[in-house]
Amino acid sequence: MSFVSLEFLAFTALCVAGYYLIPKRFQWIWLLVLSYIYYMAAGPRFLFFILFATTVTYLGALWAEAGASFAVPLVLVLDFGMLGVIKYTNFLLGTVNGVFGTSIPEMKLLLPLGISFYTFQATGYLLDVHWKRIKAERNPFRFALFLAFFPQIMQGPIGRMSRLGEQLYAEHSFDMARIERGLYRIVWGFFKKIVIADNAALYVDSIFNNFLEMPGYGLMGVLLYGAQLYADFSGGIDIVIGIAEMLGITLDENFTQPFFATSITDFWHRWHITLGTWMKDYLFYPVSLSRWMGRFGKWCKARLGKTQGRAMPICVANIIVFLVVGVWHGPAWHNIFYGLYNGLIIGVSGLLAKNYRDWKKKLGIEKDNKLFYAFQVARTFALVNISWYLDRAGSTRQALLMLRDSILKFRFDFNVIGGASNWSGSSWIPFAAAMIGCLVVLIHSILRERGVDTRKALMAKPLAVRFLVMLALVLALVVIGNKPLSQGGFIYANF
Repeated sequence: MSFVSLEFLAFTALCVAGYYLIPKRFQWIWLLVLSYIYYMAAGPRFLFFILFATTVTYLGALWAEAGASFAVPLVLVLDFGMLGVIKYTNFLLGTVNGVFGTSIPEMKLLLPLGISFYTFQATGYLLDVHWKRIKAERNPFRFALFLAFFPQIMQGPIGRMSRLGEQLYAEHSFDMARIERGLYRIVWGFFKKIVIADNAALYVDSIFNNFLEMPGYGLMGVLLYGAQLYADFSGGIDIVIGIAEMLGITLDENFTQPFFATSITDFWHRWHITLGTWMKDYLFYPVSLSRWMGRFGKWCKARLGKTQGRAMPICVANIIVFLVVGVWHGPAWHNIFYGLYNGLIIGVSGLLAKNYRDWKKKLGIEKDNKLFYAFQVARTFALVNISWYLDRAGSTRQALLMLRDSILKFRFDFNVIGGASNWSGSSWIPFAAAMIGCLVVLIHSILRERGVDTRKALMAKPLAVRFLVMLALVLALVVIGNKPLSQGGFIYANF
């Protein structure tokens, strides 16, 4: 059941209406029932996977809290093993075939809705219990709701029991202000998805799917892909957060103006934030503080000096983290190289941190230098867009060829992109619509980057002003949106 469908809107309206009509003590049960109905709508056969993750993690957390030493490694193997078999078996078979010249056939495997998201959420909960940050949930049905809460199961944000659990189980009273805020957030998400992402996708798909016949258009494709990806993913998160807001539940933000980042590290603090914090808390710290990493650090200090020796373990830990991020993004070598690309830049930047400070001091660059800030933002934007070649291309070879041709054979011409439009052959109209949407999002992002709480400011305006803003967004969906309320899915829906 796609978010961008009348069916989903009706389902959400039913959920919210029933939520406030039934006795409050049953609200969390209502959410659990509807969450499983939503999940089964994608296919009843997928039910086994989320029930498996729920059961083993629930029991494992209870055993871990009771002191059973086997519980955590066993559950981690079972949860990640299920994810690995489903997502990466055919990748491994293909790699074996390529290396050894064999012809092992691929396996037909199901890819359950949102399996990466609820697996990470489940294992994060397990480790929090193991490290005694939280108590294990005794009620299996409440824990089931924590993993299956329907708005976030498809693409996050990745929740923590410490912040999400009590909200899911609490009794919530009807609050018209929260309903209105949620509606605005949902419509804003639809605006990003339908006006920007779906229109940009027409060109992105045409360029990347025909890259050999269209050499030199890679830069146009990758810039539009950045707009598509951000609008698609953050727009979906806006819809998720808006639905939760109407239910009285506050989810974690997943994006904070990522294209104003001044470094790749800063970018990942602003982009898919809940994945980044999950990696930091459950992978980076355990790796960087491990005994073997401590021994490696001492070895580095003895040979590289105190400064570089201290930075080297952090560099290695970052590369390991982003290798995992690359694997998480998909079962292909170009996804792995995408992660390593980011990890190497962050790792090397950490090694050169002292050099950067010395260079800035010698050049007289102050912390609040606006020209240097603009340079940092532009440099980061360029580095991020280079990574998009690896993220979007179908192979590493394609990514490198398109990157090369973008430099040596750069072109920008709408007329060549045949079939990129469903607007009666007018190839520039979807582009213009996407750019109008990008301009609106840019203005909104500038205001938020300057500290303006745009949502709070809007809610403080008179009802007539709020109505006109809502009307303008809805009209934009109808007039310049690409296939409003179609069955088009989100990029991260099957992660």
